[in-house]
Amino acid sequence: MPIAPASNEDTMLEGFETRRIETSGATINVKTAGSGPPVLLLHGYPQTHLIWHEIAPRLTQTHTVIMTDLRGYGDSEKPASDQAHAAYSKRAMAADQVEVMAALGFDRFAVVGHDRGARVSHRMARDHAGRVEKLAVLDIAPTAFMYQATDMAFATAYYHWFFLIQPYDLPERMIGADPAFYLDWILDNWCKTPGAIRPGARDEYLRCFADPVAIHASCEDYRAAATVDLEHDAADSGSKIAMPLLALWGRDGVVARSYDVLATWREVAENVSGHAVPGGHFVPEEAPAETLAALDDFL
Repeated sequence: MPIAPASNEDTMLEGFETRRIETSGATINVKTAGSGPPVLLLHGYPQTHLIWHEIAPRLTQTHTVIMTDLRGYGDSEKPASDQAHAAYSKRAMAADQVEVMAALGFDRFAVVGHDRGARVSHRMARDHAGRVEKLAVLDIAPTAFMYQATDMAFATAYYHWFFLIQPYDLPERMIGADPAFYLDWILDNWCKTPGAIRPGARDEYLRCFADPVAIHASCEDYRAAATVDLEHDAADSGSKIAMPLLALWGRDGVVARSYDVLATWREVAENVSGHAVPGGHFVPEEAPAETLAALDDFL
């Protein structure tokens, strides 16, 4: 059922309809617009669907665009978790998204994920291969590869992978003491393109991130990545993803410095293409024109 926008910042996505769709695992905040083949856009940490505000309106000229907030983020539900962190496994998060797409009438679709959303997309392509026609992953290498290849340089740059997984409620209390500072620090340090993250978007990210329940949920996302998600990845290590996969990454970011990105994806997928785009980690906001051009060609 359509609902009112969550905030005035949704004017950045004028023309999109806002819905809340109940899945078997969580109620998901959804935005839709456009017509044509469906494409699902998934955001990363510590953001919301609004990261696509430069790209999504232009994609609606050729596609039906669906953007969501992942469970635990934005205005989506934040389910309780447990010691196994299963509620925030990428398997559970991917299942939410497949159910959203089915509720909208889409049995097959393309998916584009950034950061955490790309990890959810990777798992979706594994668990729901018949649903995902094409997969695009932005500024990540596969989770298992990144943990296995950890060295001092990576651990220093991606300290949050090891901070957020600490037992409850150490990171929650530390971030919760000043969530605005923590959010601004991340946005300012991971972004390599001054001014790319617009004030309105930044305000909206803070509105959602400052919620203590959201801070806990995001920690659970990372705890799952370091535990149950690795178990799921190990179980799939003998097979490769068959659908076309596009990898894009910021040429000035940590992923570009640390990995041969295409080579890492060719370890897990059969049909891989991609390239670097200007900027750092926040690819959809730092290089919207280049990202849109690559997605147009790929989709």
